[in-house]
Amino acid sequence: MSTYTAPMKDMQFVLHELAGLDAIARLPGYGDVSTELVDAVLEGAATFSGEVWGPLNKVGDQQGLKRHDDGRVTTPKGFVEAYAKFVESGWNGLRFDPAFGGQGLPKLVDTAVMEMWNASNMAFSMAPLLTQGAIEAVFLRGSDAQKQRYLHKMVSGEWTGTMNLTEPQAGSDLGLIRSKATPEGDHYRIQGQKIFISFGEHDLTDNIVHLVLARTPTAPEGVKGISLFLVPKFLVNDDGSLGERNDVRCVSIEHKMGIHASPTAVLAFGDGPGAIGYLIGEENRGLEYMFIMMNEARFGVGVQGLGVAERAYQQALAHAKDRVQGKDATAPKGPSVPIIRHPDVRRMLMSMKSRVEAMRALAYVVAAMFDQAHRASDDAERNAAHAGVDLLIPILKGWCTETGVEVASTGIQIHGGMGFIEETGAAQHLRDARITTIYEGTTGIQANDLIGRKVLRDGGRSMQALLSQIDAVCEQLEAGDDAQLHAIGARLREGSKSLADSVRWILATGMQDLNAVLAGAVPFLHLCGVVCGGWQMGRAALAAQRKLAAGDGDAAFYRAKVATARFFADQDLSRARGLAEATMHAGASTMALAEEQF
Repeated sequence: MSTYTAPMKDMQFVLHELAGLDAIARLPGYGDVSTELVDAVLEGAATFSGEVWGPLNKVGDQQGLKRHDDGRVTTPKGFVEAYAKFVESGWNGLRFDPAFGGQGLPKLVDTAVMEMWNASNMAFSMAPLLTQGAIEAVFLRGSDAQKQRYLHKMVSGEWTGTMNLTEPQAGSDLGLIRSKATPEGDHYRIQGQKIFISFGEHDLTDNIVHLVLARTPTAPEGVKGISLFLVPKFLVNDDGSLGERNDVRCVSIEHKMGIHASPTAVLAFGDGPGAIGYLIGEENRGLEYMFIMMNEARFGVGVQGLGVAERAYQQALAHAKDRVQGKDATAPKGPSVPIIRHPDVRRMLMSMKSRVEAMRALAYVVAAMFDQAHRASDDAERNAAHAGVDLLIPILKGWCTETGVEVASTGIQIHGGMGFIEETGAAQHLRDARITTIYEGTTGIQANDLIGRKVLRDGGRSMQALLSQIDAVCEQLEAGDDAQLHAIGARLREGSKSLADSVRWILATGMQDLNAVLAGAVPFLHLCGVVCGGWQMGRAALAAQRKLAAGDGDAAFYRAKVATARFFADQDLSRARGLAEATMHAGASTMALAEEQF
C-alpha cells in the first residue's frame, strides 16, 4: 500500500485563495495567527500523519479490535503509542480555547489538519472527531463546573468523548429513545442501552466522557422530552483525579465492513444501580444541544469523504505510473507503457483529482464560514456566515461522502483485478468510505434536511443568496477573452440555472405534494454538490489565472489547476441538467407502485 503524503500545494492554495485565510486571521481572537505559523502547523501535521498514523492504517484494518470478557477493548498494535504521541504533540486542541489548554487556531486551519488525519488513517481519526464534537457541546452548553472538570483533559486528548444517540429501536428517529434518567441529588441515574457508539470503549485513554440522550421521569413524549447527560466512564473527584468506575460497560463491539480499528460499541448504562450522569443545560433540550455535536460530526464526516478520496487517489496515481501494460495507442509497435498513458485511465485519474480538489475547496470554504459565524464583529456578517453554514452542511456531508465512495471505487478500477485483492490496499479505502454516507445521518436524511429545513422553511432565501454568489463567479469567468475560463463559466452558468429551476419547482410543489419533492431529494442534493463544487473550481481557475498572469509562483501547478477545473466543468457540471430533471420529475414514477408490487 502506498504511503500518504499531504497535498500541501493544493491545501495552501485553497486556504489562501479560496477560503480567505488572511481575512480569517484578522477576526477577533486570531491575532497571533500568521502564515508562518499556519505553514508550520501544516508541515508538522503532514509529517505526523504520514509517519505516525499512516503506517498503522493497514495494520488496523488487518488486526482489528479485541473485546475481553470484562468489557475492555484492545486496539491494534501501535495504536496506544501513536495516540500518546498525538496527545503529547497537542494536536487535539488546535482550535479550542486556550483557557482550557487549546491553541485557539481557526477551524479553517484545523480542517486542513483533519483532512490529513482522515487521509492517513480514517479509523483512527474517529477518536478526535467525536471528542472535538463533545468538547464543543460541553463548551457551549455545559455548566462552569462541568467545563472546569472535564474540558482540560478532553481538549488535550487525554480523555476522549463520545456521542450516544442510537438505541436498538431508535435509529434516526430519536423520538423513540427509551433510556431513562432518574434524578438523585446533584446527579441522575442513567439506565438504557446505546448502540453504534464509535470509540465507546478502548485502551487509548484512562477515561471516556459519554454524552448521552435520555428521558427524565416527567419528560413529554417524542423529541421534546429528550435531555442530554454527561456520563464519564470513571467518576472524577474534586481534585481532578479519577474515582470509582461508573455503571457503564461495553457488552459487545460490531464486526464491520470497514474502519476495523474504530471500536463501534454497544454500551449498557445501569446494569447495576444506574450510571451517574450530569445534566447538561436544561431538561428536555437535549436534542437541541446534541445538534451542536451532530453538526460538528456531520462536517467532520464530510471531511472524511474528502480524506479517504485523497488517499485513494494517491494510491491509484502511484499504481498508474508504475503498472506497465499495453501499448500507447499512437505508437502500437512501440514498447509497453505505464497505464497512466492510456486515455481511459487518464480520464479516471482526472475524475478523482478534480473531485478531490472540488471537495477540498468546498470543505475549507465552509470551515471559514464557521469561523466567521463565531468571530466576525459585524452582526450581518456573522448572520450571513451562519446561514451559509446551515445551508451547506448537509450538502457537504452528503455530496462529499457519496463522492468519496465513487472516488475510492474508481481507484479500485484503475488497479484492475489487483484492486479487488485485499493485499494491494485499494479495497480498504472503499470499505472504509462506505460508512460515511450512512452515519451521522444518511444521504437521504441530509437531502430531506436540505429541502425541508433549508429550502422550504425559509422560502429559498438562503439558496438564493448562494445562487447570487455563484452567478457572480460566472460573470467573472465570462469576462475577458480566456477560452478556458469561458468554457468553465458556461458550464457553471448551466449548473446555476438548473439549480435555480429546481429550487423554484421545490418551492412551488412542496406544499401541495411533499412526497414528490422528497422523492427527488437525493438527486437535488447531488445537484447542489456538483454546482457548489463547480463554483469553487471556477473560483480556483480564476485565482490560478491571476497567478499565471502575474508570474507568481509555480506556473505548472496553476496551469494544472485551470485544466482540472475545466475537466470538472466538462465531466461533472455537465450532469447538472440531468440531476435537475430527476429532481423535478422523479416523484410520479418513484411513488407509482403499490407496496405489494415491489
